[in-house]
Amino acid sequence: MSEAATIGPVRGSRWRWIKATAAITVVAAVIVTGAFTAWVASLGPLPIGEARQVSTTVVDRNGKLLRAYAMADGRWRLPVDAKTAVDPGYLKLLFAYEDKRFYQHGGIDPLALSRAAFQLATRGHIVSGGSTITMQLARLMEPRHQRSVYAKLRQMVRAIELERQLSKDQILDLYLTLAPFGGNLEGVRAASIAYFGKEPKRLSLAESALLVALPQSPERRRLDRYPDAAHAARDRVLDRMVEDGAVSMEDAAQAKETPVPKMRRQIPILAPHSADQAIATMKDEPVIKLTLDAALQKNLEALARDRAIALGPDVSVAIIAVDNDSGDVLARVGSADYFDERRAGQVDMTRAVRSPGSTLKPFIYGLAFEDGFVHPDSLIEDRPIRFGTYAPENFDLTFQGTVPVRKALQLSLNVPAIELLDRVGASRLSSRLRQAGTSLMLPKDETPGLAMGLGGVGVTLQDLVQLYTGLARLGATKPLREIVRADDNRDTMRLMDQAAAWQVGNVLLGTPPPENGVHGKIAFKTGTSYGYRDAWSVGFDGRITIGVWVGRPDGTPVPGLVGRAAAAPILFDAFARTGKMPAALPKAPRGVLVASNARLPPPLRRFRPLGELVRSGNDQAPHIQFPLNGSRIDVDHSDDGRYAAMPVKVAGGVLPLTVLVNGVSAGDIDSRRQRLIDPPGPGFARLTVIDATGAADTVVIRVQ
Repeated sequence: MSEAATIGPVRGSRWRWIKATAAITVVAAVIVTGAFTAWVASLGPLPIGEARQVSTTVVDRNGKLLRAYAMADGRWRLPVDAKTAVDPGYLKLLFAYEDKRFYQHGGIDPLALSRAAFQLATRGHIVSGGSTITMQLARLMEPRHQRSVYAKLRQMVRAIELERQLSKDQILDLYLTLAPFGGNLEGVRAASIAYFGKEPKRLSLAESALLVALPQSPERRRLDRYPDAAHAARDRVLDRMVEDGAVSMEDAAQAKETPVPKMRRQIPILAPHSADQAIATMKDEPVIKLTLDAALQKNLEALARDRAIALGPDVSVAIIAVDNDSGDVLARVGSADYFDERRAGQVDMTRAVRSPGSTLKPFIYGLAFEDGFVHPDSLIEDRPIRFGTYAPENFDLTFQGTVPVRKALQLSLNVPAIELLDRVGASRLSSRLRQAGTSLMLPKDETPGLAMGLGGVGVTLQDLVQLYTGLARLGATKPLREIVRADDNRDTMRLMDQAAAWQVGNVLLGTPPPENGVHGKIAFKTGTSYGYRDAWSVGFDGRITIGVWVGRPDGTPVPGLVGRAAAAPILFDAFARTGKMPAALPKAPRGVLVASNARLPPPLRRFRPLGELVRSGNDQAPHIQFPLNGSRIDVDHSDDGRYAAMPVKVAGGVLPLTVLVNGVSAGDIDSRRQRLIDPPGPGFARLTVIDATGAADTVVIRVQ
């Protein structure tokens, strides 16, 4: 056989062997790839939804933490937004120490893995890990106690999946939320609050280095158990940063001088009653935003706690502060101490129904001003009087005689208030307060009576404050808001006319303040319920309304507990702790009659009870012939929106006759007993005619 013949078969056989080997390799690769693909598929979807479960947090109007609730298993895991809520210096240190190329790699950093392997081979121990932040997040999402090649491979696969499904910012936020910091603390925010007592928005170099070191071995470096180990780990982070040039030697040396905390702080519990109510209302919401102001809330909680201690071991204090314009609750202190069982601290006394004492009197006077039969400078009698079997007395059991209406309200005299209520009508007062959004509680099968003017009805502090915001808003109330929602549709409700509301506020502004108060800055009213069970004080300036309740939550009398001595000083301190000077009240609306008693129309110079309207002989009380009570009046109006004059006709009465529209004087009626007046605009209007003796007639019409 020739050489050529020999070489040919050999080469052919080798080629067949090469092709067979290549085929086997391809088949093996296909099999391995298929097996790997099948293994990856067997891992299932990433548990991203479970990883995003966090502690429910309640924050104030500016996003500051008020209260957080631990998760069902007891862990504190607070949501984190790295861009807005974490110190940039900490993030810079974290990236430099854990993952320098976080924003460049796709989940795995080959350079970091190579560096870690080389350091292990040359130094005999781990100097730096090769895991990226994404790989560490994968490990946190699917914890594995054993350390193996399989576990590392799984982390790498999961890291790639995370990078495909989430943005870098989302990955970072999740890592900062799940990273362990010892015990039941998870996430940099929970750790910063628990160890440093502050949000991680502003951290020192020492604090940042400590928070970088703890997740590497959270249980062995727990600050409340092993502070020395945590201290050493922090210093090693600083040393590494000096080696890498991320931190100067001087800054690192100064940071090392800072001691590490050895105790955990309590997670904040501000506005606990509001937070509990919000949790019950907004179920399954991870973050609930309230209208409260954390700084004001903290100040008023301290005020309530200090004053309650001074008042006695069983006495509690509740405070609520509301923004006049918006109706937003700025602070709510439901009790002196949430954890004080003796004071029933977990009962929210701002929502408890109690007797309001004299705090409803301003609304009696307001309706009297609105009806036009009395003026702040009218004279009224404070003398013994009886209404059937009911004989009201003043708190001090004395009588002042003839006093201006203004003084009667400022001194909270009982007899004048009941006389005015008798004229206004208890049912009408009750109806008007309900119309303004207040829930009044009467005994079963009881109807509104004169006693409600002195506290014979139940009301909550928050409803009372809402009513007083109506005075500050010149007669219009707005439902209070405490939970910030997208669907905030709250209509204003009518309390009384603008002129009447301004007159009430002007009178209350002159009430003598307590010893710690400044005169003429805050319009306020106090009240004391029957048997010294409740002491109240509610006041407002041009910006805010604050209400204070003092008493025992169980309703037991507290001898000597009166509104002026117990609640009013707290009210004025609360205004002082807002940190702002009292704002001026609104200016008098157009048409308000401001005059001394001598310059008032004769019918307004002195209040006359209903009984004095009875005439003898040929005298007749005035009677409005047109328009009729309850009628609907169609009035023409011009292109500029002005309504044409409307006639008013009166029969009887002693001249001069004065007509009032919604409590504001519209002038005198001539000898023909008729006058043209300008309608107040579309809607309901109250017309009152008063004669020279004080006799009056009133009709309510609807102008359209």
